Amino acid sequence: MHNHRNIKFLTLIIPVLFLFSSCKGDFKGSDYVAYFGGEIVNPNSQYVFFCKDNEVIDTLKLDKNNRFFIQFDSLAPGLYTFKHEPEYQYVYFDKNDSLMVTINSKDFDGSLVFCGRGDEKNNFLIELYLRNEKDKNNMFPVFEYGIDKFQKTIDSSYVVAQNFYKTKKEEIKWNDEFDILAKSSVDLPYYSKKELYPLMHKMRTGEDVYEKIPKNFYDYRKSVDCNNATLSTYSPFVNYLSHMLNNMSAINYHNHFSEVDLALKTNINKLNIADTLIKSEKIKNTILNTIAFQYLLEDQNIVNNNLFIDTYYKYSTDKSYKNEILKIGNAIQLLKPNYDLPVVHLADAEGNDILSDKVISKNTVIFLWTSKAHSHFEAVHKKVLDFKKKYPNYQFIAININDTQEEWKKILSNYKFDGITELRCTNFEDLKAKWAINKIHRTIVLNENGKIKNAFTNIFEVNFEDNLK
Repeated sequence: MHNHRNIKFLTLIIPVLFLFSSCKGDFKGSDYVAYFGGEIVNPNSQYVFFCKDNEVIDTLKLDKNNRFFIQFDSLAPGLYTFKHEPEYQYVYFDKNDSLMVTINSKDFDGSLVFCGRGDEKNNFLIELYLRNEKDKNNMFPVFEYGIDKFQKTIDSSYVVAQNFYKTKKEEIKWNDEFDILAKSSVDLPYYSKKELYPLMHKMRTGEDVYEKIPKNFYDYRKSVDCNNATLSTYSPFVNYLSHMLNNMSAINYHNHFSEVDLALKTNINKLNIADTLIKSEKIKNTILNTIAFQYLLEDQNIVNNNLFIDTYYKYSTDKSYKNEILKIGNAIQLLKPNYDLPVVHLADAEGNDILSDKVISKNTVIFLWTSKAHSHFEAVHKKVLDFKKKYPNYQFIAININDTQEEWKKILSNYKFDGITELRCTNFEDLKAKWAINKIHRTIVLNENGKIKNAFTNIFEVNFEDNLK
């Protein structure tokens, strides 16, 4: 990371560093003692959760200076996460690593920096994560390219990432276990782009390119170990497997089925392929749960949902998530056409609390955005402005989902979105549960009576406009 960030870090937490003999202090002994601490600037709550495999193993309370610190008498080397709701990030521990971290919750990922033994590996991961996020946010127009131009474009950014990885590997000289994680952080986002390409290209252009894909386009699949325990809960790995299964389960003779039946057959295909391809029970359950959440949030046919859940139950051994899947299924039933949209709390520019049903007075399109996906933020507003001219009988409501009031107003001050009602979500967990939100592209269309017309659409879909007619 850059030196100025390290200087800022040391200034903020130097009162805590006396616990270490130096920022990279040596610790004697052959046991697995490890230390983790830091400071949260502008905290959202008084707690940091330290987790392994998505389960909380320690709850750390901030002191009066918004700092936390813990000693682990025995901490197995590997990948962990720490959460300061609603954000989280990864942290990797080797034997006897001692890590301090500083974070400003207003820019959680961008402000994060590690110090201490093991800091170079972790700073590499966060810097690569930020590069990947920036690259991902710029991908929307790239998916519209023809195959050759698309391949050339993503190859270019992949070479840059590979060179960064090779340079850091030589500098830091990390071990083979960490290298699995490091290399995957470079390779898997690239592979995911290729898996996403046919679906995203069709969504954005209407052109089906499945038959035009070169035979060697997916050769890299042979090198991916779908049962790699080191990566079992690592989001780039889980995301890649999900994208790959989406692609592999596509039905070429799709014109033979109705849209809802095609969705059912495709997603049962995914479950079947996952069961065949993935032998690790832990990884398989994670992927099956991801498939189930995605399907239930996109298909509201009750009969098909039950058929899908029967297949999911046949393969999944995760009892806790089986209950969550049922809860999601039940929540979705309240979002059917001609139902009232469940009420959530929002805020206006003055910070006033507003109930969502009070701002709906006619045909309405509700869409979401966040400053963390800047390319999407601009693209969706531009799309809406075009629709607003064409459909003046509709009101368009933009809901910011995870920025502070100050951040939200600041970013909007740089734009002029005349005629769009801008509001901010003040309780994302409530909105997520009531509106079954799991992705930023979600769009909700209501009729002139405020009843649901389509609660599960996407403003970038080729046929989205049919919802407005």
